[in-house]
Amino acid sequence: MIRAAALAAALVALSGCSLQPMYAGGGNGAVARGLAAVEVPPIDGRAGWLVRNALRDRLGAAGEESPRYRLDVRLDDRLEGLGVLSDDTIGRERRTLRARYQLVDTADGSILLDATAGSDAGIDVVSSEYATIAAEQTALENLAREVADRIVTQLSLTLREDR
Repeated sequence: MIRAAALAAALVALSGCSLQPMYAGGGNGAVARGLAAVEVPPIDGRAGWLVRNALRDRLGAAGEESPRYRLDVRLDDRLEGLGVLSDDTIGRERRTLRARYQLVDTADGSILLDATAGSDAGIDVVSSEYATIAAEQTALENLAREVADRIVTQLSLTLREDR
């Protein structure tokens, strides 16, 4: 009896919190349609290629001839040595990928969102140069996916509010 009363009270409290699902309506919902209407122009460099592909995968680009939005992205990809060993070699590296992006309404050129996203990863430098290069490339691929996820989350929130 007490459990039922507590459950009923929790349901009443939850219904009053005004939470709404972000992707209500599935692929036909306002946010999904808004994300599909975002064009991502080419971004310079290997990191740019990776981020652009990850963004296009997540946005579900509808391939519209004249998209409603344009996402302009500028990247800063840095690889720096950390942890100098006793023989003056680098024992650890940090790869940092930062993105500054703007969501532009193509109808009037207004900027709906101007934000940044970023992530970093630590890389062990080992005696095999091949293994170190492979670790650096894997870190870049993972960072590109992470940055794209963060951008799409912020775009979703912006497009949800803009509808």
